[in-house]
Amino acid sequence: MQYPQYNPASDNRPLSDEELDDLDELLSVLPTESAMNIEALDGYLTGLLLSPHNLADLPGDAWLPVVWGGDQEPDPKPFASGKQRKKVVMAVLRHVQSIAMAWTHAPKAWEPIFSFAEGEEEDTEYADAEDWAAGFLMAVDLAPEAWGPLFDGAETAELLAPIAALGGEDGALAEGSAAERDEASRKIPDAMLALWALRRGADQKA
Repeated sequence: MQYPQYNPASDNRPLSDEELDDLDELLSVLPTESAMNIEALDGYLTGLLLSPHNLADLPGDAWLPVVWGGDQEPDPKPFASGKQRKKVVMAVLRHVQSIAMAWTHAPKAWEPIFSFAEGEEEDTEYADAEDWAAGFLMAVDLAPEAWGPLFDGAETAELLAPIAALGGEDGALAEGSAAERDEASRKIPDAMLALWALRRGADQKA
């Protein structure tokens, strides 16, 4: 099945908070355990935008079905209708565009979508980007050979370390304390903006 490609020049409107909630709900009720929640989706799209391979060059059918766990041919479930599928696809395309536009025009205002859980002390909470990081790593899995030098590179390994620690199956923080997970999670926004700056600099030199 063919899907539209990401177009960085599109005029797609960012999703409102209500529309993000609607998309999260749409994904949560799909009859598959493989569909992403909104946090994993946000991390996945971030990873796609930062991939050494340009997302605009990647066919839509190579990355969009991953959001809901893949298509099953010849009956591409889990959607109840083509209308429902189109609604999800358009929402995803709008959200990935909103991330790219935020990084370009207002990077300091960008915030990834993380969970916040109650801390051990009263009236405290901690950030937990496990789902977000797991989604990011799903984007990495689409081009592991291209990502390898970034996870090992002197300039980039430290930026990606919190994601590997939180989202990897054998991540260092799989059983980490709330404080450790909070610290790693809060490093991610600045790390992503630093990776984006490196990516843009490399594109301009090419």
